[in-house]
Amino acid sequence: MRSAIAQFLRYLATERNASDLTIKAYREDLFGLLDWLESTYGKTPRPESLSPQELRSFQAALQEAGYARTTISRKLASLRSFYRFAIRQGLASDNPAKPLRNPRQQRKLPLVLSTSEIGRLLAAPPANEVAGLRDRAILETMYSAGLRVSELVALRDRDLVESEQIIRVRGKGRKERISPLGSYAMRAIRRYRRKRVRHPETEALGSNASVFVNRFGRILTTRSVGRMLEKHIAAAGLDSRISPHSLRHSFATHLLDRGADIRSVQELLGHKSLATTQIYTHVSTANLRQVYEVAHPRAR
Repeated sequence: MRSAIAQFLRYLATERNASDLTIKAYREDLFGLLDWLESTYGKTPRPESLSPQELRSFQAALQEAGYARTTISRKLASLRSFYRFAIRQGLASDNPAKPLRNPRQQRKLPLVLSTSEIGRLLAAPPANEVAGLRDRAILETMYSAGLRVSELVALRDRDLVESEQIIRVRGKGRKERISPLGSYAMRAIRRYRRKRVRHPETEALGSNASVFVNRFGRILTTRSVGRMLEKHIAAAGLDSRISPHSLRHSFATHLLDRGADIRSVQELLGHKSLATTQIYTHVSTANLRQVYEVAHPRAR
C-alpha cells in the first residue's frame, strides 16, 4: 500500500502537474488512512484487500474525532482518486471508496467585499515604491479577472496580451481560459512592469518569466500573496477573515449583481460545473434582500 501511494503521488507531480499543496493534501489523507488501518487492525493492507466496510469504519472514526465535514469529504475524494489510479495500474480490481457517501455539507456563503471595501483595499498599497506598485497590480488583476491565487502566480509575460486587454490563465487540471482585464488592472500592471526588478535567472527566461516577482526578482509563492494581502487588509481596516479567494468571490458576485448571466460568470471563473458557480446566485440574492429591506417602506 505504501508503495502504491508513493507511485500515485509521483503520478500527480509528473503527469498531472499538481501543485505542492495538492500533493501534500493527498499525502496526508492517504498516509493518514494507512496509519489508522495499521493502528486499528495491526497490519498494512494491500490496495486490493481494502474493503468498503473498513473505509466506512475509517469515516466513522473521523466523524467521532470531530473532523469537519468538508475535511472528511476531501479525504474520501483522495481515496477515490487513488483507487482510480490503482485500477488503471493493475494494483486493484475495484474501488472500495466508491460506495461511500460524503457527509451532508452545511452550505456557507463566501465572504464578499462591497465595492467600497474593494476600493479601500486596492488603494491600500503605497504607489511610491516598487513593492506597492506590484501589490496594487496583483490586487487589481485578481479582482479584475477573478483569479485564484495559484493562477496569478503562474502568469507569465507571454500570457499578457496588452493590445486586447486579455490574459491567458492556466486553471485547475491544466485547463486554459482567456480572461479580460479592466483598464485599471492594465494600467497597474504597466506601472509595475516599468519598475519591476528581475533576477538574472528570471530575466533569461524572456517572455516565459513570471509577471509578478518578489523583491529578489524571483517567482512569488501563493503564501507570499496571502501575507501581502493580510498586510493591506489591516492597513485598510477591513475584516481579517478576507483571503485571496475573497477577491474571486467578490468578482463573481459583483458581476451577477450588475446583470451578468451565470453562464458567462462560469466561463470567466473557469468552473467545470455550473453548480459550483450557483453559490454566487445565493450571495446576490442575499444582497438584494438586504437592499429591499432597507429601501422598501413595507418590507418589515
